[in-house]
Amino acid sequence: MIQEMSQRSREILRLVVETYMATGEPVGSRYLSKKLEHKLSPASIRNTMADLEEAGLLYSPHTSAGRLPTESGLRLFVDGLLQVGDLTQDERSSIESRCAASGRGFQEVLTEATSALSGLSGHAGLVVAPKVDAPLRHVEFVPLGPGKALVVMVTESGQVENRMVELPMGMTPSALAEAGQFLSQRLAGRTMHEARNEILDELKARRAELDQLAAKVVEAGLAVWGGESERGTLIVRGSANLLDDVAALADLERIRALMEELENTEEMLRLIELTQGSEGVRIFIGSENTLFRRAGCSLIVAPLQNQQQRIVGAIGVIGPTRMNYARVVPMVDFTAQVVGRLLG
Repeated sequence: MIQEMSQRSREILRLVVETYMATGEPVGSRYLSKKLEHKLSPASIRNTMADLEEAGLLYSPHTSAGRLPTESGLRLFVDGLLQVGDLTQDERSSIESRCAASGRGFQEVLTEATSALSGLSGHAGLVVAPKVDAPLRHVEFVPLGPGKALVVMVTESGQVENRMVELPMGMTPSALAEAGQFLSQRLAGRTMHEARNEILDELKARRAELDQLAAKVVEAGLAVWGGESERGTLIVRGSANLLDDVAALADLERIRALMEELENTEEMLRLIELTQGSEGVRIFIGSENTLFRRAGCSLIVAPLQNQQQRIVGAIGVIGPTRMNYARVVPMVDFTAQVVGRLLG
């Protein structure tokens, strides 16, 4: 459709959208007459705006003589007129340092990446990943102090997951090492889902030649992983930023409803499906995504791919439909690449 539009129509649509993104206010013909590169009278601009309105790209709020872009107008702008910017070196360095994986588990890397996106964009950052149940290579218990240890699980692909466990009184380093060796032998090449019940049955039947304290640690480690959500991981940071553009009570209720839906991991896991077959960033404006239809928000999302190019999740930004797409798109894209490199 963009090719069928005149240069004048494209320029006016671009200015209306960019002004709306900057101010959130309706845009009038007098304002546009001062901004257009090729001078036009307000009357000529009004005629063009009327044509764009008839085409479903602009609309006129009843409280103003100015125009605002419709979702179709925003989509046309994003697909045909948007000029994506680039990140500064400081922004790139900030994202890389926040996501640095040294000493961190999978969950911590994702949390930092989400927080970094939220902070830089000024909107809500999110990441979603399916429950990790990959074949395991090694399990180890690392003492952290009196009564606590870190259970470290390494998958065959090299991904590391850490969880904190409580230790029974009188736990010795040798019993802790025995617990790790016991689990490593039984989990090697198998997923936790495949082996968990079998290991628990073995412990209950006392068939395992395992120290009593070590057995309790094994049970604690299995319990930590067994308590993980079967639906996957959802992390949202900066959701309060969505309230910044609220101008009416009805808008507030829509944002509140969205926040409740964001807590529905099962719904959010569908975001991964949206990125399937996508090699880069995708933009969903308003009602194009059922999850954000009522709230009138947009989603900019990219797949998370590990070094084997397998999609292991999705990361993105949720903001108002007037968010600065040119600025946020490269943020999401770069963060997804950084996290992908860290996933091994």
